[in-house]
Amino acid sequence: MENKIEQFQKKLTDSKKIVFFGGAGVSTASGIPDFRSATGLFMQATGKNFSAEEIISRSFFERYPEEFFEFYFDKLIYPEAKPNLAHEFLVELERQGKDITIVTQNIDGLHQLAGSQKVLELHGTVLENYCLHCHKHYRLEELTRDDKGIPRCKEDHGIVRPDIVLYEEGLNQQTIQETISAIEEADMLIVAGTSLIVYPAAGLINYFKGEHFVVINKTPIHTYLPNAVVFEDTLNEVFSRME
Repeated sequence: MENKIEQFQKKLTDSKKIVFFGGAGVSTASGIPDFRSATGLFMQATGKNFSAEEIISRSFFERYPEEFFEFYFDKLIYPEAKPNLAHEFLVELERQGKDITIVTQNIDGLHQLAGSQKVLELHGTVLENYCLHCHKHYRLEELTRDDKGIPRCKEDHGIVRPDIVLYEEGLNQQTIQETISAIEEADMLIVAGTSLIVYPAAGLINYFKGEHFVVINKTPIHTYLPNAVVFEDTLNEVFSRME
């Protein structure tokens, strides 16, 4: 471990443009569950005849908005969550003058809350919402829910949905292009807290042409990662050892 930490620190020293590509494991230390681990969201019983994966799909949202929002506010919203050591570490790198771009698969907004300036959210964010009729935007704290628990627009009473990418929906193309550009231009890529099994997001790391590659994930990643320094550990454990 200590040898890998030294390699990681040297790579940070030698790098100027850094992309941090993060998944659910970045947020677990803030009390937000991941999706695919043994105790993750997809393994939990919903009390219904639907899986969690079905519920957060576009077709389910359109057919059963009441059930969708019941699950959504219970399982995907964590207003009390605070940034953890991983978020703070990245902000500190930025303060040291590093050019940091964060590409996140998370929807919790914790990177921005910590103070990171350049954050690309591949799957959107629960903090932003919009009316399906008039497209008026609402922050999470501005939502007003009806007697069925469905957020409604104050202007036309339309359903207000979260600005997140549901299953059966495509990723935002502008975000994809900005991510590709950032990864192509980076001289260091840190892949953290993600199993790299969800596409198309996982395929984006293939655009990296730089020299310094670090991977941090609690479980093994079954992807060819040339010349990468690989930590099979939690982000907190790794970042707590960094100077």
